[in-house]
Amino acid sequence: MKLIETPLPGVMVLEPERYGDSRGFFLETYREDTLRSAGISRRFVQDNHSRSVRGVLRGLHYQLTQPQGKLVRVARGAVFDVAVDVRSGSPTFGRWYGATLDEENMRMMYIPPGFAHGFVVLTEIADFIYKCTDYYHPQSEQGILWNDPAIGIKWPVMEIRLSEKDGNNPDLRDQPEELLPRYPEATS
Repeated sequence: MKLIETPLPGVMVLEPERYGDSRGFFLETYREDTLRSAGISRRFVQDNHSRSVRGVLRGLHYQLTQPQGKLVRVARGAVFDVAVDVRSGSPTFGRWYGATLDEENMRMMYIPPGFAHGFVVLTEIADFIYKCTDYYHPQSEQGILWNDPAIGIKWPVMEIRLSEKDGNNPDLRDQPEELLPRYPEATS
């Protein structure tokens, strides 16, 4: 598996080896020892699968009291996937990184606890699959507005479809300090 470092410490893109022939292909989507050697040592406890149509933007989400690391990938279609450092006191606070994940490149991205996460669908439909290092805990879920001008994410889609909840998230500067994760936080 090829590991691609990003400008955000702890956020990694992983490119699995794909073996294929006229019958189809095979690849490993999760292998604990490979992730451990890349510095991702947290245990994954929950798998999720979401299906969305073109232009759907989900995020930017994070959990405060039960922070989740996420290993994300796309089984069908394509998304632009984003991680934002929302850890109060972090040297990269408010910075983002984005990558296209799709069924052709088979790339995955690891988003450590303490980072907000979101994605937008680039194809007619996308199946988005992700592993989490902690359980979903709706009472501790927080969000940052997807188009916060101070963060400046360059989403590659003109027409966005949002949930009402995501459309009402605050800008990062308006999020109360007590609702932000603290730095330093273990990011593996």
